[in-house]
Amino acid sequence: MTSTHAVRFAAVGLDHAHIFGQVAGLIRAGAEFVGMATDDPSAAIATRLREQYPDVPVAESPEELLGRDGIDLIVTAAVPDRRASIAITALRAGKDVVTDKPGCVSLEELEEIKKAVDQSGRFWSVTFSERFEVPSVMKAGELVREGKIGTVVQTIGIGPHRIGDRGHLGGGAGRPDWFYDKSRYGGILTDIASHQIDQFLWFTGARTAEVVASTVGNFANPDEPGLQDFGEILLRSENAQGYIRVDWYTPDGLGTWGDGRLMILGTDGYIELRKYVDIAGRDGGDHLFLVNQEGTQYIDCSKVQTTYYADLVRDVQERTTSAAPQEHTFETMRLALKAQQQATLRGAAK
Repeated sequence: MTSTHAVRFAAVGLDHAHIFGQVAGLIRAGAEFVGMATDDPSAAIATRLREQYPDVPVAESPEELLGRDGIDLIVTAAVPDRRASIAITALRAGKDVVTDKPGCVSLEELEEIKKAVDQSGRFWSVTFSERFEVPSVMKAGELVREGKIGTVVQTIGIGPHRIGDRGHLGGGAGRPDWFYDKSRYGGILTDIASHQIDQFLWFTGARTAEVVASTVGNFANPDEPGLQDFGEILLRSENAQGYIRVDWYTPDGLGTWGDGRLMILGTDGYIELRKYVDIAGRDGGDHLFLVNQEGTQYIDCSKVQTTYYADLVRDVQERTTSAAPQEHTFETMRLALKAQQQATLRGAAK
C-alpha cells in the first residue's frame, strides 16, 4: 500500500560513527527524526549525536522506541552483536530497519532476521556505505550498465582502514573495548569485507556466489589478538570472480582513513576507482578511470548524486525495495559470514 505521509524514523543504537551519515542521509531525503536511544548513552558517538540534534527526544531505553507507535523506520549503528536483536524486535513491531554493516554477526542471527522479514512484510536494509554513499561507485555502475567495458568478469576490492581515524572516534580518546572483541564486532570479513562482497554481487550481476578461500590475520597488533587486522576472500559465481583485501594498516601519513579502491574488469575494458584519495595525484576523492576500446578517460565523480536514502524513504512509503533488493542484502551478509566462519587464521588472530 502506497503512503504519502512523511517517514518518521528513530535511531536506536548509537555506537558507530556511521550513524551520522545514516541520520543525515534520511533527513536530507525528507524523513523526520523523531527519537533516539542507545544502550550506552555515555559513548562518544551517542554524546555527539545528541549535541548535533538537541531537539530530538531521547528515550530511556532502545526497547521503548522499538515498540512505540508512529515510527515507520528504525536506523541502527549499535555494537554489531546488538544489531540483529534490535532489527528483529523492530521488524516484529511493524517497522522497517536500516542497519549499519555488518547487519548481524552469525548465520543463526541472519536466519532469524529472514524469518522476521517474512513474517512482518517489512524490509531489512544494510547500509553498505562504500557503495551507497560513494558517488564514483554510482558512476561506475552507470558505465557498466551502458556496456562501456563489456561483460564484467572480475572485481578486485581493496578496503584499508585506520584504527585511530578521528572521524570514526566521534571525539572519543580511542576505539571502544568492543572493537577488540571478535565476538562483538564479528570479525574483519563479516565487518569490513561485506562492503566489497556487496560490490562484487552488484557489479557482476550475480545473485549468489561461493567462497573459494578466505583468510584472516593479526600481523601488527599481537597484544590485541581479538583484533583481526588483515583479511582476504576469493569469490566465484557462475560467471565472475572476485578478490577482496581488507586491513587496519592505513599509515598516519595518508590524509584520509583509507585508500579504498575498486577495479572492475570487463571483456572490453576496465574501470578503476580511487574512492577517497588519489595518492600524490588529484585533490579530493571519487576519482574514476575508464579504459576501453575507445581510449583512456578520467572522470571526476565528486558531483554525482547518490540515491540510497531517497530510495529508502520511497521504499517505506511504497512498500518496495529499490534501495537494495532484499535477497541481495541477505546474500551479501551470508557470504561475509561464511567467509569469516571458514577463514584460515594467521599470525596472532583468533
